Amino acid sequence: MVLRIGYVREHFSSPLLQFAEKDAGKTFTLIECPSGTGQLISRLTNDEIDVAIALTDPLITGIANGSKAYKLVGSYVSTPLNWAVITGIKSQYKEISDLKDTKIGISRFGSGSYTMAYVMALQNGWPTNDLQFQVNNDIRGLIDSVNDGSTSAFMWEWFTTKPFADAGEVRFIGSVPTPWPSWLIAAHPERAESEAIKKFLQDLTKYVQTFNSEESRAKNNVDFIREKFGYPEEDIKAWQKTVGYFADCQEVSAKTVLDTLSVLEKAGVVKAPAGGFQISEFVNTGVAKLT
Repeated sequence: MVLRIGYVREHFSSPLLQFAEKDAGKTFTLIECPSGTGQLISRLTNDEIDVAIALTDPLITGIANGSKAYKLVGSYVSTPLNWAVITGIKSQYKEISDLKDTKIGISRFGSGSYTMAYVMALQNGWPTNDLQFQVNNDIRGLIDSVNDGSTSAFMWEWFTTKPFADAGEVRFIGSVPTPWPSWLIAAHPERAESEAIKKFLQDLTKYVQTFNSEESRAKNNVDFIREKFGYPEEDIKAWQKTVGYFADCQEVSAKTVLDTLSVLEKAGVVKAPAGGFQISEFVNTGVAKLT
C-alpha cells in the first residue's frame, strides 16, 4: 500500500522531504497540513492520512482524552521545541507576565499552540481553569489577530516565525521550550498495514541519521533548508545547534509519554483515569519498539 503521510512543511521536516524526493511516490505520498498538529489529528480521525509526524503534546493529549483514531508508532525530534511568545507590532504587551487574563490566539483546540498556552500558564503560576482562547486556524490568522487586537499573543515555533518578526509584522516577547522531546509519529492502529509503517519508519531512520550527522550539518543541511524554506544561513546554523533527532524512528520511550502526561495533568489539559494512565493505550507495540 502507498501510505499517506501527514506533515507540516517546515525545517524540522527536512529529512522527510529528502526521503520523499528519493521515494518519488512509490511507497508514500505527503499530505501537507499547514495548520499544524491539530489539523494532522483531524485528518487522522477523518481517514485522510495514515501516518502523522506531529508534536508530542497534542498527540498524547488526544489519546489521553479518549481518541481512538491513532496510537504512537515512532519518534522523530528528540530535543525540546522552542515556542516563541508573539504579540502585535504595536500592542501594549511587553513581556509574558503581561498576558495573564488575556485572550490567547491558537490554531485549533488540541493543537500545540493550545497545549503550550497551558504550559506557559503553569510556569507562570496562573490558574489554568479559565484560560481564554480564540481559534485563528493558521499562522496568517494568528498574526492578523495580534495586530488587530482580538488576541494578545500566540505561540509558534521560534525559527518558523522569526522571518515575520524580522519583517516587522510581529514582536517576540519571550519563549517557552517544551518540557519533553518535541516530535513523535502516530498512525491509525488498524487502518494502515503494520508492515508498511514499519518499513517507512526504518527507511525514514536512515534519512534522519544522515541529516543528524556532523558532516550533513556542516553544509548539506544548510543548503537544503535555504533552498526549500529561504531561511538565512545564520538562522539555519543557529537552529541546528538546538535540534537533535532520535537514532531510531521506530522506537517510543515510555518515559517520554509518562513524563509528558505528568506535565499535561498538572497544567489541567488531561485528567488521569482511576488507576492512572496505561502505556498500552498510547503506543502501538505491534509497530513501535517500546523503550
